[in-house]
Amino acid sequence: MELPLSLRETVRGGWRTNRSAGPPLPIFIASLLVALAILLPLAYLLLRAASAADEIWRLLFRPRTAVILFNSVTLASAVTLGAIVIAVPLAWLVVRSDLPFRRYWTGLLIVPLAVPSYVGGFVFIGALGPRGMLQRLLEPLGVERLPEIYGFPGAWLALTLFTYPYVFLVVRAALQGMDYTLEEASRSLGQSSWTTFWRVILPQLRPAIAAGGLLVALYTLSDFGAVSLLQFDTFTRVIYVHYQGSFDRHMAAGLALVLVGMTLLILALEHWSRGRAQYHSGTRTGMRPPRRITLGKWRIPALVLCVGVLVLGIVMPTVTVGYWLFRSIAHATNYSALPQLAWNSLWVSAAAGVAAVALAMPVAYLTVRFPRRLTKPFEFAVYLGYGLPGIVIALSLVFFGANVAPFIYQTFFLLIAAYLIRFMPQAYGNARTSLLQVQPSLEEASRSLGRSWHATLRTITLPLVRGGATAGGILVFVTTLKELPITLLLGPIEFKTLATEVWSLTEEGFFADAAPVIFVLLSISLLPTLLFAVKET
Repeated sequence: MELPLSLRETVRGGWRTNRSAGPPLPIFIASLLVALAILLPLAYLLLRAASAADEIWRLLFRPRTAVILFNSVTLASAVTLGAIVIAVPLAWLVVRSDLPFRRYWTGLLIVPLAVPSYVGGFVFIGALGPRGMLQRLLEPLGVERLPEIYGFPGAWLALTLFTYPYVFLVVRAALQGMDYTLEEASRSLGQSSWTTFWRVILPQLRPAIAAGGLLVALYTLSDFGAVSLLQFDTFTRVIYVHYQGSFDRHMAAGLALVLVGMTLLILALEHWSRGRAQYHSGTRTGMRPPRRITLGKWRIPALVLCVGVLVLGIVMPTVTVGYWLFRSIAHATNYSALPQLAWNSLWVSAAAGVAAVALAMPVAYLTVRFPRRLTKPFEFAVYLGYGLPGIVIALSLVFFGANVAPFIYQTFFLLIAAYLIRFMPQAYGNARTSLLQVQPSLEEASRSLGRSWHATLRTITLPLVRGGATAGGILVFVTTLKELPITLLLGPIEFKTLATEVWSLTEEGFFADAAPVIFVLLSISLLPTLLFAVKET
């Protein structure tokens, strides 16, 4: 079945052999339902705010709200700037210089992506806190207490060290695909290496830096675990406190709307910053391997930078978790709950990964094969879910489940639905990329032989995009495994995962009890990350 003629004319495109053909009706309906479900949290928040507009308006203009806004903006800006300052030099070193062991540095510098933010908070509290590992090592020297790591400094350091790989990966890819003829022209005109970098290379990297910085800024705004453990008040932490400690949820809804507004503003600014500038080359000459820069006397400082980031981002977490794990073994900690926690995390993450692929495929098929004005909003709706912080999605679905659909409240259906809204773009992006690589002529040939659209989809298209779709599902699985606020707010009663158990134990200061749970969580999430790192090298 296909759309009526009037609607097909609106969405002209698709099969080259029939430019007037519209999308199949089941694909269109499935995509529409997915888009509406993703827009549900935003729509419900707006309705909730409209029902108590005067009260929320007064709450938003309280001095306390201004402080939270300042904290959130300051932290997001500082973390983004810190990640860029770390990642851009590292990416340049591994792509353009003769850095020793360059091939291995690339893989190692990606590994911090596997560390959840709340584990990063645990690491800094357990290692550098007033009574942490470092203090115990210095205790024989008379050091009884170290300076506080809590607040802005700890939150900034933890989030920067575990988010810089987002910028590193994007900038590294941009450097590898850069047109080096412009650089060579600059050098031939007598410009120094530094002048060439600032005037030629860095401007070409601006889109990549902006894209990576966008990911870091959105991650920081949506982070809940690190800011909660390190006791720094941002919107996510305050929203959770208001939700847990008050029967009046208007303040939580109002703050959630402000957070959504900040997210949309960042997305708009990033889109505006790209403008209409073009950064690609008109020729293929820039695709040849670039000349590697000899570091010379800068080789030692470059190695110090790489080793320093490696120590803070990999060695310190490993040593800290190992130290507290040893203490938990020494104190005969009960590990009986670990298998159930691991099973809960694995099955719910696997369900989210499979469902995300299944629901992303029709939207990807619609937007790739029928790229017309009517289908553009579907893609926007999918990516809007990624812009909504997890705590906002969870809060919205709590309101929806408790007031509109109580039969799904406190069920796994609502929990997995929240995961899908939050992480659908990861599955969609991979599916869309794979579909773009499939020649439409293969599908046209199948249709010309008399096969229906669904037979063509089943026998031609899906087998060709299976690899990309599987990669998207794995990415959703890993991200869901580490997700914290959605699971805390929407998980059924007595349902615990590795992530929620880590947060509960570390929030109470039970670091020895949390260490084995963190070890299992990192072991599971590290495997796909290491596979990706090996592929990158």
